[in-house]
Amino acid sequence: DCISDFAEVLCGRSCFHGIKGLIRYAQGACAGMERYMGKTFEGYPEITKEEINKALDFCNRQILHILPEFTDKFQQAYSVDGFYPPIENVDWTTGFWTGEIWLAYEYSHDERLLKAAQVQVHDFKNRIDKKISVDHHDMGFLYSPSCVAAYKLTGNEEGKEAAIKAADQLISRYQPKGKFIQAWGSMDAPENYRLIIDCLLNLPLLYWASEETGDKKYREIAENHIHTAVANVIREDYSTWHTFFFNRETGAPDHGATCQGYRDGSAWARGQAWGVYGLALAYKYTRRGEYIDLFKHVTEYFLNHLPKDLIPFWDLEFTDGDDQPRDSSSASIAACGMLEMSKYLPEEEAAYYQSIVAKLMKSLYDNYAVKDMKKSNGLVLHSTYSNHSPYNTCNHYGVDECNAWGDYFYMEALTRMSKDWELYW
Repeated sequence: DCISDFAEVLCGRSCFHGIKGLIRYAQGACAGMERYMGKTFEGYPEITKEEINKALDFCNRQILHILPEFTDKFQQAYSVDGFYPPIENVDWTTGFWTGEIWLAYEYSHDERLLKAAQVQVHDFKNRIDKKISVDHHDMGFLYSPSCVAAYKLTGNEEGKEAAIKAADQLISRYQPKGKFIQAWGSMDAPENYRLIIDCLLNLPLLYWASEETGDKKYREIAENHIHTAVANVIREDYSTWHTFFFNRETGAPDHGATCQGYRDGSAWARGQAWGVYGLALAYKYTRRGEYIDLFKHVTEYFLNHLPKDLIPFWDLEFTDGDDQPRDSSSASIAACGMLEMSKYLPEEEAAYYQSIVAKLMKSLYDNYAVKDMKKSNGLVLHSTYSNHSPYNTCNHYGVDECNAWGDYFYMEALTRMSKDWELYW
């Protein structure tokens, strides 16, 4: 059975970075078959239904409180001294704010939220029509929690049209040599011939577009990208690369690197969390069994590198005692991934991940969530957007602040725990 399971996984991977990696992977697949549900964090409290409702109630009130300032404008990607400045709809992160408005609308059915969300959907339609800051792969982050959500919740036709155009923009970045969606930059520049792990969350936009249009091209490109990504960004120990480069002439895998993590060989916390959620979504849309196996290993790596309060530092290389900032957003992203994958697992395994999530969310609620509107206009403190180190190329901003996706995924996780939620993704 072990060899059979390994063969199934092998069919889904095209690159093991040499024979040593292949041997290591085979050993891990066999020795670890019964070891998936390892760390339980026994003795840690779980968030209660009452606390989930209180948390969602505060999120709703906070969003309504700042809605006058953030209806015609959007939140900056990260707060400054705890407060988001308003910006135009030009960043890759603005869809998360609109997604928070839709989640709040689902919670309270307040018409003020509906009207504000519709204003923002119109703005997103204008953005894709005029091609304003869309020459990158983040169309899913922009259009799934804003325009796809609008169409799913209210039948908003403007949202549907905008989201399909965004899907067309996303597939315009597909590189047939290598079979991946290029993250950023000029499509003919060798230094840009790469993908990043974040893109796994952009792909649901393509599956949705295929469902709505009947055109298989979106789905086919999404599945090609998933296969290429998971075969290369997941290392032999199940930590993940932030970015992976390919040979522009042949499409062959070249090398992994980091832009966001502490160093090339470390595991950037948010990237690992994108891997957790991205693999859950990959399984949702493809039903390829090897993605469950990879999800378990990637999630296990994430869990095994959490500090005592369960909220990761910005890179999983760091732990208690290190003088480094946290990234609370990574905990929320991973929580959403575990809740999604638990839908497809046997009862015992699903309960394991749900229990882990309840403990993560308890720590976020008790120690990281905003509870005083006078101290912040966000939802969750102590996130990290981009932290410079001696070994990476990051700019230093949004460190120990709220950030847009951290707030959104915290609220998504709470919503998932409160009802049977239909994904925007």
